[in-house]
Parts: sequence; C-alpha cells; structure tokens
Amino acid sequence: MHESCGVFGVFSPDEDVARLTFFALYSLQHRGQESAGIASADGKRIRLFTGMGRVSNVFNEESLSRLTGHIAIGHNRYSTSGSSRAANAQPILVSNDSETIAVAHNGNVINATHLYDELSKQGYSFHGTTDSEVIANLILSSPGKSWVERIRYAMRRLQGAYSLVIITPREMYAVRDPLGVRPFCLGTIDHGWVVASETCALENIGANFIREIDPAEIVVIGENGVDSYPGESDRKGTCIFEYIYFARPDSLINGKLLYPARQAMGAGLAREYPVDADLVMGVPDSATAAATGYARESGIPVVEGLIKNRYVGRTFIEPDQRIRDLGVKLKFNPLPQVLDGERVVVVDDSIVRGTTTPSVVKILRKAGAREIHMRICAPPIRYPCFLGVDMATRRELIAAQKSIPEICEFIGADTLGYLSIDGLIEAVDLPRDNFCLACFTGEYPIPVQLEMDKLALETKVAGQQGDFCEGLDDK
Repeated sequence: MHESCGVFGVFSPDEDVARLTFFALYSLQHRGQESAGIASADGKRIRLFTGMGRVSNVFNEESLSRLTGHIAIGHNRYSTSGSSRAANAQPILVSNDSETIAVAHNGNVINATHLYDELSKQGYSFHGTTDSEVIANLILSSPGKSWVERIRYAMRRLQGAYSLVIITPREMYAVRDPLGVRPFCLGTIDHGWVVASETCALENIGANFIREIDPAEIVVIGENGVDSYPGESDRKGTCIFEYIYFARPDSLINGKLLYPARQAMGAGLAREYPVDADLVMGVPDSATAAATGYARESGIPVVEGLIKNRYVGRTFIEPDQRIRDLGVKLKFNPLPQVLDGERVVVVDDSIVRGTTTPSVVKILRKAGAREIHMRICAPPIRYPCFLGVDMATRRELIAAQKSIPEICEFIGADTLGYLSIDGLIEAVDLPRDNFCLACFTGEYPIPVQLEMDKLALETKVAGQQGDFCEGLDDK
C-alpha cells in the first residue's frame, strides 16, 4: 500500500513563503515521493516549479528564490490517478483568457473520466492525465460571481475524496470534501495563516495548530484574514488507514494523537491473539508504536529485530537481477544476535498483496528466529480503495483470495492474527460511523465501480507528446 499525497499552503506577507513551503513539504514527505512542486503568488501573477522525485531533489536555492510572493502552496505526490511523470506533478496550473489558478490535491475523484469528457467538449485542454487537473479545470469553468460560489458549484459535481489548496494571484482557498476522507488542518504563523494535510507539518515550521478544516468546508484566506464557508455533510468517511499507517504518529486527526492510538492497536492484538513468546518486534517504522503496545499489554519485552534503511526510496535506476532477488533486504537488515533461537511476535500495520511479508518472515528465519507469530494492526483487506490510496485490485488482495490459515501458510509464519474491526475502532476511540472501512467490509461511503482504473485518463489525453519539461511558468 502506498501513501496518498500531501498538500500545504501559506499566506503571509512577512515570510519567505516558498522556503516555508519547502520545509513543510519535507514534513509531509511520507505521503508521497514521486514528485513535488510549489506555486507562489504575489498579487499579480502565479509562478510554478515542479519536478520528479523527493522535495530535496526537486528544489534548490535558485528555484526557491524565483518563487516570489506572499502566498504559496505545495504538493508531494504519490500517483493515485494518472501515471508517475512530469506532466502530472502538482500543483496544477490552469488558466483561461483572464484568470489563472493553481491547485494541489490530496484524494481521488471517482467521476473524473465523465467530467473530463464534459470539459473536453467545452474546449478545455489537458496536459496531464490526473483527476487533479480535471478538478482545476472544473473550478475554472464553474459559474458564479465569486471563487467561493464557483468552488461550491464544482463540489456539487465532484464525487470522491479531495483536500484542496487553491490559489489565485491574491487569495488562498482550502477545501475539504463532504466525507472528510483525508486529513486537513488550519494554523497560524506569526502574522499569517497556513493549511496542511497533517499537523506535524505545522509543528516543524513553528506554526500553531488552530483546528481541523471541517468536511464540506471552504476556507478563504486573504489580506483581511480568514473566512469560513461551511457546507452540508450528511456522513463522515475518514480513511481509517490514516490512523493505522499513512499519517505520521505525531499528527492529530479528529483530536486524537496517532501514536497512542497505534499503541492501543498493539494492545488490542495482544488481547485478541495472545501467544507464548520471548520477544516482540515491530516492522519499522509504521508498526513500532503498535509493537510497544503489544509488549506492554502482554508483558513480553520489545526489541528491534530489523533495522530499516531509511534512505531507500524511489529510484529511476532499474536494478539488475541480483539486486532484484534481494527484495526487501535493501530495506531491512535483521539482527541475528537478537533473534537467534527466539520465539518472536512480529507486529506489522497491514498485509495487502502478500508480496513483502513472506520476504520479511524469510529474513527473520534466516537470522535464527525459532518461531514467528505475525500480528497485523489492520483487519484483512478484502476490497480496493477508490478514495485516494493506490492499494491493489481485488484480485490482487491476498485476503480476498485466501483464508487466514492459507495466508499464514503462504507467508511462512507459525501463527497469524489480524486485529478485528471492533478492536481497531476501540483503539482509535472514536465512533465507528466516523470512518470509511470499505477496504475491510466492501461498504463504500459513496457508490463506486469495483474495477476502476487509476490510469483511465491516460488513453483520453489525445496528442500527448511525452512528458512536459519541469520548470517555471509565469501566468
């Protein structure tokens, strides 16, 4: 399972807004590593710079110095709609004869193909193949006397998940879908305002958290301060995987700090699936807190059994067969002196396709572990996500094809236990109806097509002549 993009925005006459956005994106790097971008505005024009790779690879002093102004938005991308290429990097810049906006988007719009066809017939052109560009052009084409009216009209047409930051040359807008699928928050910094996917980004740049942006809300930030335009939200559908895996453990979502919630997941696993063992370890880094919770509840000591190479990320260099055969050994190194002869409880956040877990078990066996008892924080994932997570198709999900005993045999563990849905909700300590649990239950908060394709727009964009070059655009 992969991350789901991070967005950030700042409005402050007293700050170097591009540099501030750069460091905020650093804090949100875990949400996407395929591309990054920043758009800035100075009251007259919008400037944009995007590129492939992580934040530190995309930007330098020269590119940041050219992103002048008092407004900026930024984006880290993991592709959930459209392929990973330069033309799909965000923010997206769109314009007509008299107006220009830049948009950064976290989420997934499930009716993007229909909207694309409609906008194309109206004469709107598309340079990339993402639902985010569809959203930007839909807002630009929407009727209304103000941007708030136009955004609200577009929201009535959009189906799916979206946390948006939008800038005109003079103002910034933060928009959250009616389900509140992805996290989104508002903060202050000196004499300015910031919005971000997660609260951890505010902490790291010295901003103060004010509140979360409500589902269906539009927040407008301009020279006169902040205005809020609440919207109608019939039900909530926050992605439960933000709590299990996606968001950083030092972030707050729905008023809950994620680190103790993940500890509680581990404690729940210890109660639901106790076992005689010598050691508890988490698969780093996402399961570290849960392993601590399991150890505390069970009384079994916790150790580090795997050391993670935190510098392994996306690379454009194709590995040769020898490196490919090493698999996850590029990412994890075991500690044989700790594991040899021991009965080990291994806590992990999830099993999706079942491609990585067997390799982890194999590494631990080779390091000398006598017994391996896998404990998984997420209930069995039997259905794909269409709301901003690139997970897998249903036929690729191992829990949709095999029983739990069959999965245990397949991954090579001695025992296997998944946290129950009730146990997960108890750990998060919020009402069940706050969450989208569709990947476990198949009950989606809005109607979806079970075989939706994230590359559906690839074949729609006629005349695409490869990737557009990254660089700086003035509008």
